[in-house]
Amino acid sequence: FGGGGHSRAAAGLIKDRNLEDILTELKQRLNKVVHPAITVAQIMSRGPQLLQPRTPLEEVASRMQRFGYEGYPVVDEGKVIGLVTRRAVDRALAHKLNLTAASLMDAGEVTVKPGDSISTLQQLMTDTGWGQIPVVHPESGKVIGIVTRTDLLKILTDDARYVGFLNLSGKLEAALPSDRHALLKIIAEAAHEQHCALYIVGGFVRDLLLEHPSQDFDLVVEGDAIALARWLSKRYGGKVTSHARFGTAKWYIKEKNGQRAVLPIPSLDVLPEFVDLISARTEFYTHPTALPTVERGSIKLDLHRRDFTINTLALRLDGYHYGELHDYWGGLNDLRQRLVRALHSLSFVDDPTRMLRAVRFEQRFGFKIEVRTLQLLKEALELMARVSGDRIRHELDHILDESKASKMIARLEVLGVLEAIHPALYWNDWFQKKLEDLHDLNVDTFWNLGAAGAEEKGNIRDLFLDNLPLKRVLGYMLWFIRLPLEEAVGVMNRLKISRDLVDKVVSARNLYREMPALVEKQTSEITFHLDEVPPLALFAVYLALDEELQRKRIIDYVTRYRQITSTISGDDLREMGLTPGPRYREILDRLRSAWLDREVETREEEQLLLKDLVGKT
Repeated sequence: FGGGGHSRAAAGLIKDRNLEDILTELKQRLNKVVHPAITVAQIMSRGPQLLQPRTPLEEVASRMQRFGYEGYPVVDEGKVIGLVTRRAVDRALAHKLNLTAASLMDAGEVTVKPGDSISTLQQLMTDTGWGQIPVVHPESGKVIGIVTRTDLLKILTDDARYVGFLNLSGKLEAALPSDRHALLKIIAEAAHEQHCALYIVGGFVRDLLLEHPSQDFDLVVEGDAIALARWLSKRYGGKVTSHARFGTAKWYIKEKNGQRAVLPIPSLDVLPEFVDLISARTEFYTHPTALPTVERGSIKLDLHRRDFTINTLALRLDGYHYGELHDYWGGLNDLRQRLVRALHSLSFVDDPTRMLRAVRFEQRFGFKIEVRTLQLLKEALELMARVSGDRIRHELDHILDESKASKMIARLEVLGVLEAIHPALYWNDWFQKKLEDLHDLNVDTFWNLGAAGAEEKGNIRDLFLDNLPLKRVLGYMLWFIRLPLEEAVGVMNRLKISRDLVDKVVSARNLYREMPALVEKQTSEITFHLDEVPPLALFAVYLALDEELQRKRIIDYVTRYRQITSTISGDDLREMGLTPGPRYREILDRLRSAWLDREVETREEEQLLLKDLVGKT
């Protein structure tokens, strides 16, 4: 408005305008630049770990080791009576004292309410020296959350991202088809009515900020996800399945056991079959490489259990929070700096398969693994030997499905991850070229693999092994086809590759080594030999070969020779008075060979050859 002033007052002289118009414009502009005061509710973590007065020191120490918190409220009959700190526990353990939480705690009824201001919280922490303050319900007095000194410091350093001042509702609406966006709003409104905080988390938010939005999203409920799913089912229909132990639920929107949701959405066709709702949870590892033990937790702790900071971003959806970005662990800053950063120093110790994910994200997005994270990765390489083959293969599956699979595997080689998985796993220029060629190939149309040719003899339809993506399966086969047999089998056993695929790899490996000699043989010999090769192995060998003549022999077989047969059948031989037996196959194979080698080119010539063969019988 052309005015000025200082931090406590400002003024401007505006001429030739109506005062009411100026006031209206001023209010509109103020809404964009003035934010409500931050309250405890915006920065607290819900569902904190609580101790009873009689909880023994050993259990308190065990909880601190599991979850890593610095302070635990002590509650007696629902009322806060003190706080146990890590420092007190460490000193008690050092002195080998046999104490309870009541003896260990700093006594006091120190609490805040969700609506309290940040200045109130700051003053309370200063006065009491407590680094963790329980948050209680304003009416019941029940502990509903906890707020820490770290939470306060992030606010005081003006980290606006932390409290959701960045709103992505516009991006969210633009990224999703209208029907899916409407579904999301329905769930968000239900969460608001049920007083649950609802978030989209993880890769969806990351990709939204990278301008590569996906259509699938994970929904995390800070509260009871199963109860929310059942409430949605009660209001809109549809079936709910749940897993109480993990606090997860599926709300089936489309037909499921005769039940179907009725939603105020024009068409359900574009919607997913079901929506996953997951209760916010935390996890801990009993030993390196173990599968995690999961317990209920807050959204902040739920995000902290994830692999990298760029995957810890969350969008809140319920009520007026719709579209708020919550960034507790610096994910937005790392996205901007194009870094893959582990959340803590034991990340790869807890789960060494994160090494493969770090490389996958680095290469997919053109990022860099952060320096300290790279150091941690290298220090944990030896732990890969303890990880099950199934878990490693699951990560390699994702890599082989990527368009930049060759770059990812090359990077794994440089970092020593491949060798840590198995000494025979390798990377070289040949494999790089083959993977890149495979990525560029339309495997669904190559060799007419569609359903139209399903009835053809030897059709490559069975390439779709166990309904796995074809390019992934071929990627594995190309990887192992040139390994010595013992090493190839060793790698596949390490990765728990299915027996069926192992057999196909062995067949492909054998044919790959036979091809130089096989191409010199007659067409009939080549054809009969290739008839015995599984189509999947044949396809893999074709992709692996470098010599054009050898590739041409396989193409000729697939497109021409495998369809060539004799015009004579077993019924014809029976009518000629021949006794059924092995001689039938000998005669029919000899006739087919004659067609393949162009000894006969007409039915009349075939009949003459047949008479000669029968005469010798």
